[in-house]
Amino acid sequence: MLRSLRLVYTLLFLSLCIAACNTYDDAFNAPLIPDRIAFSANRLYPEGITYAPTLGRFLVSSITQGKIGTVDEKGRYVDFITDSQLISAIGMKVQDGKLYVCNGDQGVSDKSTSQTTLKTAGLFIYDLSTGKNLRRVNLAALLPTMNHYANDIAFDASGNAYVTDSFAPVIYKVPADTTQAIVFMQSPLFAGTEGINLNGIVYHPDNYLIVVKANEGVLYKIPLTNPYEFKAIKGVNLPNGDGMVLYNNDLYVVNGRNKVTQLRSTDKWETATVVKTDSIGYDQATTNVVAENKIYTINARIGEVSAAVTAKNPGLLQSSSYSIQQFK
Repeated sequence: MLRSLRLVYTLLFLSLCIAACNTYDDAFNAPLIPDRIAFSANRLYPEGITYAPTLGRFLVSSITQGKIGTVDEKGRYVDFITDSQLISAIGMKVQDGKLYVCNGDQGVSDKSTSQTTLKTAGLFIYDLSTGKNLRRVNLAALLPTMNHYANDIAFDASGNAYVTDSFAPVIYKVPADTTQAIVFMQSPLFAGTEGINLNGIVYHPDNYLIVVKANEGVLYKIPLTNPYEFKAIKGVNLPNGDGMVLYNNDLYVVNGRNKVTQLRSTDKWETATVVKTDSIGYDQATTNVVAENKIYTINARIGEVSAAVTAKNPGLLQSSSYSIQQFK
């Protein structure tokens, strides 16, 4: 009898241990993301990347097809969102269970028309769990006579969205409740006729934005309370500056299409210095994201896109292999 009781207690103890091991824990069950993820997707050209912890996957956009896909840690790509009104999906961010996507058009999407090319700036909002569209905000309608290209997004502490326009010299503001969008600020310093003007944007918790003007490599600090008191951040210049993330108060900027530069400031981003530049594993890169406390960057073959835009020949865009690279 005693031996039988001991056996019962032993089996009970083992079952409790197994149950404890199978208990879900976000940290324990989080996917192990490798240093580099190669993936294939037919003619995708994924300019934007973000990460959804609830899905345990990266989300990537498509310049050529105006859709969103997911990529897991093993490099498996799956279509996630298709939307007939999304012409070129550019910058993306996950916020409060929603996916925010910039809609633009440089004339190389399967959905491009003469009416939409260089005239499109929108912010499309989707339910992250279902992929269902919740709202489409037409930002170009605020300045209908200008050329447009919505590029990137940042959110302030109240959930308001700020969107850069690469062809109109403006930053838009879309309130958290997605009521009427406004032109947050406009400046001739953000204008230019060559290449991409305003590009990446981040929000700093001290209540200002940092944006990069790609063709000049200039970073600007823009106070939210007095945006027209903005100023250039001194000490650094990053030509072809693209996507940015602020992590542990350091700024990581994709630049030159072939590297990511880590910047640091000791004076509230009045000036900045280079901490490190990682140039290994980047090729025609565009933007980056924090995933599992590390920085990852999408190699989007953006140089091929630029060549197709210049040639006005979308047929040049036939590549299907891409990669996601970890900052080292």
